[in-house]
Amino acid sequence: MNCHPPIVKTLRWCDETATQAFAQWLAQQPQLGAALIALEGDLGAGKTTLVRHLLRALGVSGRIKSPTYAVVEPYELPDLSIWHFDFYRFSDPREWEDAGFRDLFARAGLKLVEWPEKAAGVLPCPDLTIRIDCGDDEARDVTLTAQTPLGTNLLQGLSGGDERTEIA
Repeated sequence: MNCHPPIVKTLRWCDETATQAFAQWLAQQPQLGAALIALEGDLGAGKTTLVRHLLRALGVSGRIKSPTYAVVEPYELPDLSIWHFDFYRFSDPREWEDAGFRDLFARAGLKLVEWPEKAAGVLPCPDLTIRIDCGDDEARDVTLTAQTPLGTNLLQGLSGGDERTEIA
């Protein structure tokens, strides 16, 4: 899939409550269930925290764990399949084929990918990339980049543009 010219929005999350509010907003977007979302940022930036809040907002109950060692954690809801990937320990593109990731990414459903750069060259073009950078104290500077028409649709209705938007 070829990526289209990116559309970028920037946000500032003042605290974890703002992360949760964004996750709740994202969960309400009608096309989310078909998206591939790449999550970028340093260790401790809040990628897994965002995923946990998003999964809760979508209706996942029970324990939500990081797939750091398992690489992928699947979640099944009545009308939505979700896969949470963490490629932090991914080192060999042959693992992609051996683990059956090509098949998983071909299925309908939401794919959330932490450390997408570790799977560069085999990972399909994400619809939306969410880059989280640590700011002052608990604040996070967030860059949302839509790379496909679906990603652009996900960002419609989000206040903010190229300017900084505070979410408190």
